[in-house]
Amino acid sequence: MNPEVDAAVAELRMKFPGVEVTSQEDGDGGAIVTMFPIDPGPSYDQRETWLKFAISCQYPYSDVYPLFVRVDLSRSDGSNHGPGIAVGSFQGESALQLSRRSNRRDPALDTAARKVARVITWLHAQ
Repeated sequence: MNPEVDAAVAELRMKFPGVEVTSQEDGDGGAIVTMFPIDPGPSYDQRETWLKFAISCQYPYSDVYPLFVRVDLSRSDGSNHGPGIAVGSFQGESALQLSRRSNRRDPALDTAARKVARVITWLHAQ
């Protein structure tokens, strides 16, 4: 894992106390990250999910995108997921893909931890 990716994983651990953050080297200097438990918010029947994503070897100059949650995450009102959430897979596991690209990101400010926090806030608003 390159030093920038290693620092990003350390920041995730610091910014999300009470959440287990695990990482696995991807073989190219990046990492596959799993965070658990994450509360998806009051709109969902399941009140915890894992969150998985890749931090590429090009970090901090690449976006942390997309992110994934458990495939069986269901809305408590019975409605379908809205835009930005689609069935997909990550690392061979079925998952819901959260498409929240950061098009005008600043590599000096937009860290992996900040991205995760924004995505969790967005998920809570769904």
